[in-house]
Amino acid sequence: MMNLDDTPARARLDRALDDLAVTFRGMTARADETQCVCHWGSADELALLKVPDLELDPDLLRRTWRAPDWGDHGAVLRRVLPQFARALVGGAVPVYATDEVGESFARSGWQRWPLRQRASVREFLHAWWSHSLTDPAPTIPAHALLTLCTEASATLTPWLAAWEALDHPTADQHLAEAATLWARDLLTDDLPWPTWHDEDALRTELVTWLARHTPTRLQAHDALLHRIRLASLPTPARWDDPHW
Repeated sequence: MMNLDDTPARARLDRALDDLAVTFRGMTARADETQCVCHWGSADELALLKVPDLELDPDLLRRTWRAPDWGDHGAVLRRVLPQFARALVGGAVPVYATDEVGESFARSGWQRWPLRQRASVREFLHAWWSHSLTDPAPTIPAHALLTLCTEASATLTPWLAAWEALDHPTADQHLAEAATLWARDLLTDDLPWPTWHDEDALRTELVTWLARHTPTRLQAHDALLHRIRLASLPTPARWDDPHW
């Protein structure tokens, strides 16, 4: 059996992680950055964010990326990003918090950073996504990583396109697992995760994509395919369908 760490997808991810380390080397939080001593941490911990390239302990790293009230969230995220990305890939963040991770990326405004920086972040997210789709046991399940990537980038389109283009049995298995988890929410016209973006547009894009691509990829999952088809119907037609 092939060692997953030797696959091209893993090699691409490793290159992306290395590139983050190079691109964001020397970054710090702003010299005048402040944070609440009562609720976030000590002045000494804040001072560590103003020292470049110093590794933070896991608890401080977690409090740093989660805090919603930095004066310059982008500068703070750039300071911790190389370590944060490796922690994410290593499974340091629980599945239930992936939407928060995506929101942290979005708050940073990374898509408005200088070209070199935003290209490095984009390649990391795409490399991680591609690797996870072919990993039989990813540290973050595909459905949760899709949430992270969507919230980080404010779009579903490139992530679904990559999934669609990948003809791989493991990717299909992840699709079956994800669709099973999503079906109940989609049937009630809800997006299966909380979002700061356009919920209706994301939900419509997701269910339309599922209805178009699951019939050929998940042929052994008849009951699931019926649920997806129903979710894709407008509400009156859905209720009148004999399978409702």
